[in-house]
Amino acid sequence: MKIGVIGAGSWGTAISIHLAKKGYEVEVWDRNQELINEINTKHTNEHYLKNVEIPNSVKGVSDVKECIDGKKILVFAVPSHALRTVCENLKKYIQKEQVLVSLVKGLENNTFERMSEIIKEECPNNEVVVLSGPTHAEEVAASIPTTIVAASENIEAAEFIQDVFMDNNFRVYTNHDVVGVEIGAAVKNIVALAAGISDGLGYGDNTKAALMTRGIAEITRLGVKLGADPMTFAGLAGIGDLIVTCTSMHSRNRRCGILLGKGVDLETAKQQIGMVVEGVSATEAVYNLANKVGVEMPIVNALYDVLFNGRDPREAVNELMTRDKKSEVISLS
Repeated sequence: MKIGVIGAGSWGTAISIHLAKKGYEVEVWDRNQELINEINTKHTNEHYLKNVEIPNSVKGVSDVKECIDGKKILVFAVPSHALRTVCENLKKYIQKEQVLVSLVKGLENNTFERMSEIIKEECPNNEVVVLSGPTHAEEVAASIPTTIVAASENIEAAEFIQDVFMDNNFRVYTNHDVVGVEIGAAVKNIVALAAGISDGLGYGDNTKAALMTRGIAEITRLGVKLGADPMTFAGLAGIGDLIVTCTSMHSRNRRCGILLGKGVDLETAKQQIGMVVEGVSATEAVYNLANKVGVEMPIVNALYDVLFNGRDPREAVNELMTRDKKSEVISLS
């Protein structure tokens, strides 16, 4: 079986390495010709995955049609803001028997559509499977034991991807709750930014535990409002992904938050990270979506003020701590 990967960033490269180790022929496309040349000549991707060797069976291609032709599976691993444009540009090459896999985490601004919804809109004749969970690219590339969820409305498609991707170091579970899996993936990046800010401010483990716990409550409220199964957020795509993103220095969202907490402005922080910080655009989209559907998300609101209204992070924390008294009974309404 041949597999095409659209996007040679950290996650696209890591999943290409994983699939190549399983014996598949993998072609990965990226618009950055220098990066494609590096993959083919040096078998590295130093900007996104330092000190990682890429197998010879991973071939970089600059022609997206070449990456698509003859592939049973196409994996999308591009930034969320670029997904629709990418789909619009390549859908004319996609055949209906190809299974489309999304590694993309986020919501589209203005439409608030999930990533699988964008792919399905542009490629309505294809099965779409979402892969999401606690999966740092650096660790997947190094074959460190990892678990992930394959979610699809068509459970047979999810099981097919489970069989293709799963090995001794990469355990894949299936789930039919695409809404829950994708909402968990998008909103956890927001909470990770907030957790990073907490670290940058010098706050402790108590603070981070509070942010993560109340964060999963906010994620669950929004997900249930949109039709998700609340139990999804107790699993890998919910609390699992939240833990790994809020606690690890592999997390670019957490690292960006740390810089913000130390007083670095947003644009400078993003430049220092050097890769897309999905939590920033997700904060804007989720803030507007929550207001539209009437879901209370105090952490998201506070972070929105810090990112887009120039609010001092310490003031935002103080406001969260001094809100009206409440019971901790979790309300999903």
